[in-house]
Amino acid sequence: MNKLSSLFINPVLNKEIKLRFRSFKSFLGILFYLAVCAAVCLAFIWIEGHNRNGFTANDSRTLFMLLSIGQMGLIAFITPGLTAGAISGERERQTLNILLTTQQSSMSIVISKLFSSLAFLVLMLVASLPLYSLVFLYGGVSPKMVLITFGLHLLTMLMIGSLGVMFSTIIRKTMVATITTYGVMLFFVVGTGFLYIFLGEIMYNLNQNPASTNQRWLPYISLMLNPGIVLFNSFEAGGLDYALQRMGITWPIWKGFTLSYIGISIFALFVSIMRLRPRMRSKKVKKKAS
Repeated sequence: MNKLSSLFINPVLNKEIKLRFRSFKSFLGILFYLAVCAAVCLAFIWIEGHNRNGFTANDSRTLFMLLSIGQMGLIAFITPGLTAGAISGERERQTLNILLTTQQSSMSIVISKLFSSLAFLVLMLVASLPLYSLVFLYGGVSPKMVLITFGLHLLTMLMIGSLGVMFSTIIRKTMVATITTYGVMLFFVVGTGFLYIFLGEIMYNLNQNPASTNQRWLPYISLMLNPGIVLFNSFEAGGLDYALQRMGITWPIWKGFTLSYIGISIFALFVSIMRLRPRMRSKKVKKKAS
């Protein structure tokens, strides 16, 4: 129990949280974000209500989708910048060695860096919840859909953040780690969509044995790794039924998305923990061998 609590209650996490949330820039960032979201909501309601002489439940659903897609884009493009310098920044400031001499374990340091980096984004998402009251006011969206959408946002944030911490650990320069994280993020957000289209054209239109198991699963894997496609599928239930029937797969895409993103996050955090103290571990192994 003490080991578990030390992962979330430790000096590293406390310091990172204070540095991030006591900054006036953080306050301005959240204020600007909420102001933009509120302006978009009010402008959308005014335009739709003015053109159609009333704001309907379908318009409310469209507004919800617009806000959710905007938040997904925010997560995709801000998370790498917040996490890619978590470890490499300490190394460049020459404070990593001091941090490693403390009693904090490698797991505690990595988890604390990840949570403190993502806490600001989580706060932005939570702060935007009152704006969704406008959606509930006009109907068209159920609380279940809101919970599913926020779950997808949090899972995407966790996966990208874990990759950012991993690249920050194995790459010494923050700039290189940030560029690498952005590149991987673009592959998941954009590249998997193009990969699905390419594999679909090759495996189905050219009739290259479409019944093959590998040929059926490869397009599905590229489809389930794309957070935008999974988010769209949560808006429109059954929107991907035709694509899944074409592949002959009955496994729901949200299950594949959840399991794959959790698996990627665990793998990235494992690599970060193992690579944080590589030299110290090798010395311990040599001592035991001698």
